[in-house]
Amino acid sequence: MLDEAQAISDLVPRLDHSFVQAVEMIYNCKGKFIITGVGKSGHIGHKIAATMASTGTPSFFVNPLDAYHGDLGMIQEGDLVMAISYSGMTEELLRFLPLLHRRGIPIIGVSSNARSPLARLSVCHLDISVDHEADPLGLAPTSSTTATLAMGDALACALIKRRNFKESDFAKYHPGGSLGKRLLSRVEDFMISTNLPIVKPTDKVSDTIIEISRAKQGFAIVIDQGRMVGVVTDGDVRRAMQNYQERFFSLSVSEIMSRNPKTIDSQARLSDASEIMRRNSIHTLVVTDANKQVVGLIDSFSCL
Repeated sequence: MLDEAQAISDLVPRLDHSFVQAVEMIYNCKGKFIITGVGKSGHIGHKIAATMASTGTPSFFVNPLDAYHGDLGMIQEGDLVMAISYSGMTEELLRFLPLLHRRGIPIIGVSSNARSPLARLSVCHLDISVDHEADPLGLAPTSSTTATLAMGDALACALIKRRNFKESDFAKYHPGGSLGKRLLSRVEDFMISTNLPIVKPTDKVSDTIIEISRAKQGFAIVIDQGRMVGVVTDGDVRRAMQNYQERFFSLSVSEIMSRNPKTIDSQARLSDASEIMRRNSIHTLVVTDANKQVVGLIDSFSCL
């Protein structure tokens, strides 16, 4: 693990003019960004292509072996190819790349050898060399594949910045699963809107405790003449017990309530609710409508 971490750290000085050139080539590509490689490099190439595609760069992986049997037709004028080979001398790859070179399709080479045949065929070369592999024999692709993956991720992150790619753009490509839920769903879709824990400012604290326990939300909403004026949380109750002691059960809600609770609009995204709760170290938000009227509650579990 330490060897692989060092391999990533050693890449930092290599994010130089060649890296910037690669980013600009990908950014200015009018067609598709295609990644190719054989063996372990191919597996890493698949992942880099998937990351690129999900962050705004149309991309897919082509196996050089399949290219000889029809997949070469996937690559057209205006496309850009990134070829991965740690040695820079992978035979299957080197038989494939001249076909692209003759068609004028530019190649970004990724290898450990700036003098390799792959580097010579490339318009731009990215150095992913490592001091040694992490496995006990020093043979299995470990540190080298980690470095390659990190270089691909660095390209993707730079392109996110270059494209000004936003969270809303990211959501378009991730509609499924918990990630899609948080990024695309609205608060109103997951909020609790019935049997809300409601108390009045004049209610006794003892009655409020019963209401908080009934709703099992950890707090009650304080409503006065149809308008929210605060909330009473479990924490408010505990602090009041400590501060007032024998007077505790004679207190009214208005004496212990929090007067500026965090709220969120019902049309806000679930991810916004999650961020507000995380930032303020709370687990529930009051949901309001366009007229600032209370319409529900949203808790952190609903945002998962």
